[in-house]
Formats: sequence, structure tokens, C-alpha cells
Amino acid sequence: MNATAALSVPRPLAEMPRRKSGRVAAVDWDRLAVPEARRLRELGLDEGVQVELLHQSAFGRGPIACRIGRMTVALRRHVARVIHVTPDAA
Repeated sequence: MNATAALSVPRPLAEMPRRKSGRVAAVDWDRLAVPEARRLRELGLDEGVQVELLHQSAFGRGPIACRIGRMTVALRRHVARVIHVTPDAA
């Protein structure tokens, strides 16, 4: 697999490099509690939406900060793991 193809593979938002943006490829809605899924939908999160990982807490624990469209939000790490993102080309 070449470098360009590797960039286009969707990966969990929680595993994206910091300050790297991409588009939501899929969300595993079934892995979320109903209130969590409802909140994400109310925030406008769905396939095709631009997202960017802004900050993660040290040692991979705690919430992450991300940009969804033009909003900055904090997400629990398990929520960020079910959001699959295709990174933008550099």
C-alpha cells in the first residue's frame, strides 16, 4: 500500500494525529448509548462532516477536544473511537 492509499483509510477519531483534519466516513451508532448518539446528531455529526482532533489528554485518558464543522467540542474517548475519519490529503 502506498502512502497516499494509507492516508485515505478511515481511522477512529481518537487515533488521528493532532491538528490533522478529515471527513467522517462512518459512525458506529450501535456502540453508543442513546443519549450519546442523540447529542452527536444534535451537534451535526454525520458522514461527510469535517472534523479535526485538537487536543488529547496525557497518556490516552480522559476526553479529547475536537472541531466538528466550526464548533469545538469535548468528547469522551470511547465516543471518539466509534467515529471513523478519512484523513484529508496533506
